[in-house]
Amino acid sequence: MLSEVGVIVLCLAVLKWLKPFSFRSRLPYPPGPPSKNFLLGNLSDLPLERQWLPFTEWARKYGGITYFRVLHKQSIVINSVEVAKELFDRRSHIYSDRAIIPMTDLMGFGFSTILMPYNDEWKAHRRYFQQAFKQEASRRYQPIQIEKVNDMLYQLLNTPDDFFNHIRHESGAIIMSTVYGHDVKPKHDHFVDIAEEGLGNISKATFHAVNLVPILRYLPEWMPGGGFQRLIRETKALCTKMINEPFDMVKERMENGTGRSCLATELIESCTSEQDLHYVKAVCATSYIGGAETSVSSVETFFFAMAKLPDIQKKAQEEIDRVVGFDRLPTFEDRPLMPYCEALLREVLRWRPVTPIGVPHFTMDEDVYEGYRIPKGAIAVANIWGMSRDPSKYDDAETFDPSRFFLPNGELNDDDVHYAFGFGRRVCPGRYLASATVWLSIATVLCCFNISKKKDSNGEEISIDTDYTGGVAIHPLPFQCSITPRSESAKALILAAAAQED
Repeated sequence: MLSEVGVIVLCLAVLKWLKPFSFRSRLPYPPGPPSKNFLLGNLSDLPLERQWLPFTEWARKYGGITYFRVLHKQSIVINSVEVAKELFDRRSHIYSDRAIIPMTDLMGFGFSTILMPYNDEWKAHRRYFQQAFKQEASRRYQPIQIEKVNDMLYQLLNTPDDFFNHIRHESGAIIMSTVYGHDVKPKHDHFVDIAEEGLGNISKATFHAVNLVPILRYLPEWMPGGGFQRLIRETKALCTKMINEPFDMVKERMENGTGRSCLATELIESCTSEQDLHYVKAVCATSYIGGAETSVSSVETFFFAMAKLPDIQKKAQEEIDRVVGFDRLPTFEDRPLMPYCEALLREVLRWRPVTPIGVPHFTMDEDVYEGYRIPKGAIAVANIWGMSRDPSKYDDAETFDPSRFFLPNGELNDDDVHYAFGFGRRVCPGRYLASATVWLSIATVLCCFNISKKKDSNGEEISIDTDYTGGVAIHPLPFQCSITPRSESAKALILAAAAQED
């Protein structure tokens, strides 16, 4: 039997455990839209796509953190960079998990570090990513970036109307060469086609009904509404190819002595077990998924903005001409000397953030913020779109304006739009590589080309007031623009760079 002292100690322990629980349970949730239905909660308030739009409207009404519920799932939306830093960065031990998205798991994307729950496997992945993509390590990939960006210049010179494909090829080529040492074909590269088809299916999975009602996963394909089973089956096969085929290619080349130095070879050589090899394979596949999509979206946005805003384009070109001159292409050494191009990059990332609500976090414990209760097991969304439109930081936020990043003395301010890459332990590990790729694309394209609205057969400008896609990562809908060499000397620079690579 317990002694009197033991009973007292036990009672105190129980009271200590109950006290915060009872205190927190009495606290209100953060403010948010009223629930319209006891069972469904705020389901009718949320569109299937572009959820960042109602989130941002709620931010204007309720502030930096809002709460809503759909069925039994509780969610908080972080609308402020300051709140995100406090919760995702300083309290990362609570907010680093991922919500389970049944459809993505069923489709075979469970290997992805981006979607993986916070566990030992994810921590192992993170160590590999830090080893490969920390700021200093990312600089070693600069020769690949320069080569592939120059390839894009040559393609733009020859077939400018196909610029969307050239942008996508550039990003895929940089990642595939960096990770697997593979030079992708200009069109219909096997590995790129597999990855892009698989990635295209992720958006279809994100807002699927199975995620709200997981029991629907057992619905047979032949029943009405069961057509998603085919999507699951096809995507799972693509994921298997995406993970294994390029990795096996690298291993085969290493074995026969024809392997090129790349991220995969370095990580494979560091492996000491089959478990390590399994992790490395997944890290390599995740690198392609995350890296290519980020750069593609941002470079597309750059072309879109330049075609609409000739004055901003001219100002950036004047800076490039002053720093670089006319007898060479920009290099990474020029970057600190071109603040306007840096501001242009920041505005691209702010104006159309690639992932407007990122990938949702998941709370691993109860928390209290500013007197509000944040429940354990809640989905925590970083409303990056809302942060990029914070009226306290950005005047006229819908206008594309790089000058917003300058101080009155002409120097850049300290707003580097870091929030575009996420927060805490879940921040994008490839952010330095992605930022460098987009910056070099901006600088070299503006060095060599003028981008403008295309004209029709009557000489009238064709409007490019276009919308963006929904989904996890957004892209401008197809539009037309005119891309012409700035001069004969610019054309000669492009041809000389292409000849040097041959």
